[in-house]
Amino acid sequence: MKKIVYTLIAVVVLAIAGIFGISLYMLDYSLKPENRGKDIDSSYLFMFERYPYLESWVDSLEQGKFLKDTFMTGHDGTRLHAYYIYAPDTTDATAVIVHGYTDNAVRMFMIGHLYNKELGYNVLLPDLHYSGLSGGDHFQMGWNDRLDVLDWMDVANSIFGDSTQMVVHGISMGAATTMMVSGEEQKPFVRCFVEDCGYTSVWDEFAHELKGRFGLPEFPLLHVANWLCRVKYGWDFKEASAEKQVAKCNYPMLFIHGDKDDFVPTWMVYDVYDSKPMPKELWVVPGSEHALSYMDNIDAYVERVRTFTDKYIER
Repeated sequence: MKKIVYTLIAVVVLAIAGIFGISLYMLDYSLKPENRGKDIDSSYLFMFERYPYLESWVDSLEQGKFLKDTFMTGHDGTRLHAYYIYAPDTTDATAVIVHGYTDNAVRMFMIGHLYNKELGYNVLLPDLHYSGLSGGDHFQMGWNDRLDVLDWMDVANSIFGDSTQMVVHGISMGAATTMMVSGEEQKPFVRCFVEDCGYTSVWDEFAHELKGRFGLPEFPLLHVANWLCRVKYGWDFKEASAEKQVAKCNYPMLFIHGDKDDFVPTWMVYDVYDSKPMPKELWVVPGSEHALSYMDNIDAYVERVRTFTDKYIER
């Protein structure tokens, strides 16, 4: 009888250890991936191949020394980096542009071009925690990033004249960050937000990936990984909710999402849109997969953003 009991105890202990081990691996796999947008040179090459018109634009910025770097200390003491570019003509219209998961500021230069070249805005493009030229030891999935982006918005306002009219525009994780930012108290210079294919919450996104990529249920692995995240990093997947944050936002927001998105599934945009009070607009882009709405429809995308922002920002 004792042998059976000891065997059962050993099995339970091994099962618990296995669950913790797999959950810890999942946490590191999600928040500390090797491919994390740190190689700036390859990011430029990637962007110039995907958007050839960017090469001459960036070259002209660099030749004229218009592409500038700035740094600040993040909410947790991490040194963070951003690029900023003045508008071609003096204006207080300003865009803060937020990149996605495993990307960096360079990989948002197409949106920088949209605002700076097409619309005549000042732009600031931050590298989020653990990305690009910024420090940090893990992705924050937008939640603690919202605190850094709020500070970057202050930096942008200071750089571009201290009385700007500002839009915050994010894609993917940057869109979730944008929505998370929108639920906080805003400074007087904020006018509107644009989110492109952001997730409802970190919990929902990880649950979707756990099932779709690995064929695994939420329980118990996601629950344990969530607990480990609270212990290691001080936040959890459920509190990191864009859906709850937009419910507190009374500023105008444009929601964009491809109807073929299976990474951040399209149903998520309807949930965040429904949670957001007016004013708001929704563009579900036919045929576009994750984060490709701009590339698939450049002219239409520019016009949608122009029409939306022109309602709230004078240029």
